[in-house]
Amino acid sequence: MNPINSRYKLVIYDCDGVLLDTLESNYIFYDSVMEFLGRPALDRSDLKAQRVLHTYSFHNVMDYFFAGDDRRDEAWSFAKTIHYRDLAPFMRMEEGLIETLDRLKSSVALAVCTNRATSMEMIIEDFGLSGYFSCVMTASQVSNPKPHPEPLLKVLDHYGIEPDEALFVGDGEVDMLAARDAGVPFIAYKSDLPSLARIQQHTEIFRHL
Repeated sequence: MNPINSRYKLVIYDCDGVLLDTLESNYIFYDSVMEFLGRPALDRSDLKAQRVLHTYSFHNVMDYFFAGDDRRDEAWSFAKTIHYRDLAPFMRMEEGLIETLDRLKSSVALAVCTNRATSMEMIIEDFGLSGYFSCVMTASQVSNPKPHPEPLLKVLDHYGIEPDEALFVGDGEVDMLAARDAGVPFIAYKSDLPSLARIQQHTEIFRHL
């Protein structure tokens, strides 16, 4: 496979909604918590709640749904008993991802920057992504997850490169804000967020390298 002549040294990917379609699994996760508390399932027409549960860190999502709730601690304790592998069957790899990573890996470094905390290692193993990403930055490795720029800045520091030498591919406002504040050019995946470029398929990234 011919090398790509890219102006960038690194491509960073978000996980949920970018590497994998995980929206259904995220709904199942938080609906399980609601069911445990004897509450109705989440309203899937509530787009603000959808954005929060799909893009923010676990701690931020739980605070969104349960801040000030007298059963908050119960909700948190139960949520931590739900295992990733019970949700994995409801996740799907995004089309064209492996083809894109295979073309990129010989020319640029590849990294993940996600608000997931503990399941990323299993996701990489279970979905055949081992060997692609030389840095995986999760919410558990930072004091301030996205939308704070800290996770992206730690990725840049890992490689010793400047912000304009990397691209960040994300689908949520938290990704866009983190990229903006870290000074990293942002590519919006299946999203109309303000960005350097917008792509609907992973293979379209080659137009912007």
